Amino acid sequence: MFDERVEESLIEPTFVMDMPRDISPLAKTHRSNPRLVEHFDAYLGTMEIGCAYSELSNPLEQRERFEAEVAARENGDDEAQMLDEDFICALENGFPPSGGMGMGIDRLSILLTGAETIRDVIAFPTLRKKD
Repeated sequence: MFDERVEESLIEPTFVMDMPRDISPLAKTHRSNPRLVEHFDAYLGTMEIGCAYSELSNPLEQRERFEAEVAARENGDDEAQMLDEDFICALENGFPPSGGMGMGIDRLSILLTGAETIRDVIAFPTLRKKD
């Protein structure tokens, strides 16, 4: 619903904040609403150009989320995460508060160049096999 009704109106630089918990399984639970996570997406020119979130560092909560993702994957959700025991182990051994942001340089290039498709700005577009 967001993609169809809201995204097209986000022309000016906009930060969409406090995402639903199940959208970002690695993000820290929001400090005042347990249904949300500390996650934002940056939009410009109707396009998401990046996202950021506070990392979840609680190993018990992370395991619960991974298990929910595994269940979703078993029910047909191809985008659901797999259980990562090494990551859980790292959290159990002490993971400091952290966060990060990722910005799609390809999407930023589209905005800066006025390109119409992502294929116009990526260095090595996927090629189709010749029949």
